[in-house]
Amino acid sequence: PSMRTPTAMIVGLVLCPCGLLLTLTGTLAPNWRQVSLIPSQPIDLTLEQGIWDLCRERQSSHDRLCGQADELGYFEQVPVQVARGLMPTSLVVTLLGLVVAALGVRCWQKEPRHLLAGVAGLVLLLSGLLSLLPASWYTHELQALPAPAGSTLGVGYSLVLSYLGSCMEILGGLALAFSFHRCCKER
Repeated sequence: PSMRTPTAMIVGLVLCPCGLLLTLTGTLAPNWRQVSLIPSQPIDLTLEQGIWDLCRERQSSHDRLCGQADELGYFEQVPVQVARGLMPTSLVVTLLGLVVAALGVRCWQKEPRHLLAGVAGLVLLLSGLLSLLPASWYTHELQALPAPAGSTLGVGYSLVLSYLGSCMEILGGLALAFSFHRCCKER
């Protein structure tokens, strides 16, 4: 008996929701960049900069304060503004793609709809690119974005998660896009 749901579709339907969760966390969590070893500040103080919030944390006491004032104009920077626009857009496009994918893969039908699954793949591929772009640009500008002079700058976990999520969505989207091949073979 033939397998009803092609492997590529299953791969796409596993990777894309995982990508969505990672991208969502990356978008919301305020840690795209970590600023540490700030001169004239306690040695264990870390500033965490996201695209919506700025937090400061003391490593020794784990005292964490968010909603810090943006004195250096960090939020006005173009890579941060672009991320604020594209990350939520990517999340919406991912949700849209997953709805279309669910309709295309439809496990309760005898045969999946290859054309619909293929379209979903392209939508999810686009959503992955929409979040990969700001993550890459931010990484490229990481050292250039305003920070207290003499401090050490590092990549935050939100940025890493955004990258991973984008890549999962791109791979999942490509896997679903393979459905076009089946669609053309049947014609």
